Amino acid sequence: MTSSEPAAKPRAATITTIAREVGVSVATVSKVLNGRAHVAPETRARVEASLDRHHYRRPRRRHPARSGTAHLVFHEFDPVWAMEIIRGVEAACATAEVELVLSQLRGRHRPPDAWLDTILSRQPLGVLFVGCGPTRTQQDQLRRQRIPCVTVDTDSATSASVPTVGSNNWNGGLIAARHLLKLGHRRIAVISGPEDLLCSKARVDGFRSAHDEAGLAVDPALVRYGTFYLDAGYTHAMELLRLPDPPTAIFAGSDTQAMGVMRAARRLGLRLPDDLSVVGYDNLPVSAWIEPPLTTVDQPLRDMAGTAVRMLLDLAGEVELTSSRIDLGTELVVRESTAPPAPGR
Repeated sequence: MTSSEPAAKPRAATITTIAREVGVSVATVSKVLNGRAHVAPETRARVEASLDRHHYRRPRRRHPARSGTAHLVFHEFDPVWAMEIIRGVEAACATAEVELVLSQLRGRHRPPDAWLDTILSRQPLGVLFVGCGPTRTQQDQLRRQRIPCVTVDTDSATSASVPTVGSNNWNGGLIAARHLLKLGHRRIAVISGPEDLLCSKARVDGFRSAHDEAGLAVDPALVRYGTFYLDAGYTHAMELLRLPDPPTAIFAGSDTQAMGVMRAARRLGLRLPDDLSVVGYDNLPVSAWIEPPLTTVDQPLRDMAGTAVRMLLDLAGEVELTSSRIDLGTELVVRESTAPPAPGR
């Protein structure tokens, strides 16, 4: 005879159930659930798999108010370039009545777990990363705590998984090279930033495309990657300008890098722009005041920063973004650091 009584529902899994199944402590499961650090990646993956298998309902925390705190994190400070970003972020935060906390990772492109623990304990409205970004595991931790993050000019891997704001770097490289080619330069070097940054590679890709348009090959010896700072511009320019067949023009990945190029040229007795043309990138206020005034690609840094803040506020308010990647326009500003090459060059 068949019983007509309904089968008993399976008991919901508890943290203790998950801990026993995976073979870890209850505290470890709690850390994973709350997005905390100091859990080995393999252990975290096994706990996550068990939680998913049991359809464990994760705890929800109360959403932060829009008048909370936003953290602005640089991979490291460039005093001139970073100040333009800070001004744009501060203006947008002030309008939204959001407090701003500033920090840097001292040259690292990934934050250490100890730094993330501090962020999680403060429960900020959100985090803005500049030139850096969280690992996949850290992204998951922030997401579980409902702390959104947005990146500005970061690496290719992070930009695919985190909302990102940049400029049209490909177009910037294109218009810089087109300008120099139109002046008659045929041996043009490019010095970009770190090769793992999306903006660095995009500028070089645009630079190459301009040469393709002109039916010219780019000499691999004239393509350099480094940092966006003065010393990189100086060091690479000294090497480039000492080649048996040196370039007649250099496109630098930033205005500060271009200043290093200009110093190297002067150190070698070259006149600007008679012996060497230089193009920068960013259009920092100082670029109009150096001698000669710098031809540069205008990158709207303050607008980029403001856009990133608005994206962060939307995410904090659970407003769906229309796009996870925004690139603002770039334009060439022609000044006195570029001219046709000397006769015979």
